[in-house]
Amino acid sequence: MFVSRLASLSVFDPLGDQVGRVRDVVVTVSAVRRRPRVIGLAVEVPGRRRVFVPMTRVTSVDGGQVVTTGLVNMRRFEQRPNETLVLAEMFDRAVTVRDPDGEFRAVVEDIAIEKEGARDWSVVKAFVRKDVGEPRGFDLRRGLGLRRRRGETLTVPIEDLTGLLTLDSDQGADLLLGNYDELKAVDLAELIHDLQPQRRIQVAAALDDEKLADVLEELPEDDQVEILATLESDRAADVLEAMQPDDAADLLLELTPEAQERYLQLMEPDEAADLRRLLEYDEDTAGGLMTTEPVILPPEATIAEALAVVRRAEISPAIAATVFVCRSPLETPTGRYLGMVHIQRLLREPPHAAVGSILDKSVEPVRPEASIGKITREMATYNNVSVPVVDDEGHLLGAVSVDDLLDHLLPDDWREDRHEVTDA
Repeated sequence: MFVSRLASLSVFDPLGDQVGRVRDVVVTVSAVRRRPRVIGLAVEVPGRRRVFVPMTRVTSVDGGQVVTTGLVNMRRFEQRPNETLVLAEMFDRAVTVRDPDGEFRAVVEDIAIEKEGARDWSVVKAFVRKDVGEPRGFDLRRGLGLRRRRGETLTVPIEDLTGLLTLDSDQGADLLLGNYDELKAVDLAELIHDLQPQRRIQVAAALDDEKLADVLEELPEDDQVEILATLESDRAADVLEAMQPDDAADLLLELTPEAQERYLQLMEPDEAADLRRLLEYDEDTAGGLMTTEPVILPPEATIAEALAVVRRAEISPAIAATVFVCRSPLETPTGRYLGMVHIQRLLREPPHAAVGSILDKSVEPVRPEASIGKITREMATYNNVSVPVVDDEGHLLGAVSVDDLLDHLLPDDWREDRHEVTDA
């Protein structure tokens, strides 16, 4: 059974109810065994939680499905130091292959496992491609693995490989990311967080700037800093520009003043100006929480135009729920703030009407120095998902959305334990 075919198979209990979906295969290496031992499967269950299913619980792998005994521990899977994830850590690995004519370099594209005995599974073969191109590396500006010329492929016994379980700084991530292409940024971030540190950096570097920005926003702060530090300064600045301004400012606050200034100098002046403004505010105030890029339109814009803007996929639901109407200029800090329009109201009015004619002026804007408590009460009082932030002259500086607020109200380590929900 090749792991690439096993990954994404549905997992069922004996009664035919689906338990989850295979995401990876977990192996260990022992000095007393010739081959790496397959000890279990990393299975994604409802709620995007990954759990560990021992191979001793697997009764069959047949007909495009995995059947278990039904006894599955739902505790979140955490990789141990002596464990290796086949898909995440073996695929794309540069290895040396021994054959009767000598040795050659190759890249692992798949791994075959086989049942040995009643319920004992082992890694038995590797599907590899001969390396006939330039040494593998990364274009750090774009984060894409450099392509090599396509070499001959062959399946070799696992005993004929060296370097399969040795961390290789030259390892790519194309096959891994291809298998997880459908994951949302938050789920890909969790997968990357669970990898060994060096592999985490390799996989993150293989993402394009926009995807890496989305993933960084969902990672714990330590992971964010670690990954950013491994990127060339130009690319790090590009990724920071692609992040939401408030998230980018939070990340910059974790760096030294020298590193902050280095990245800001490399950014586009307008982008850097937004971040410099955010860095001036205390992180527990409206100014520190707000995004400087809410949806902003002039009063003469039509409802049809407003709906076209909030429909854009790159705008988060929390941001898209509200349109802020201001006089020009429309970049923050804007001209005079006039009011806000909720997406529900947009859906109830004729498309040709102007947004300035349906303003909600009942929500009192907050100043950038407003506390989290004041913002929370403002949202709760008016049942809103965002609050405008203005300066003393009534210019819109940004908006605090409910996701920004929750991010600060939750414990600092909530991203690391997002599945460990308690009643506290």
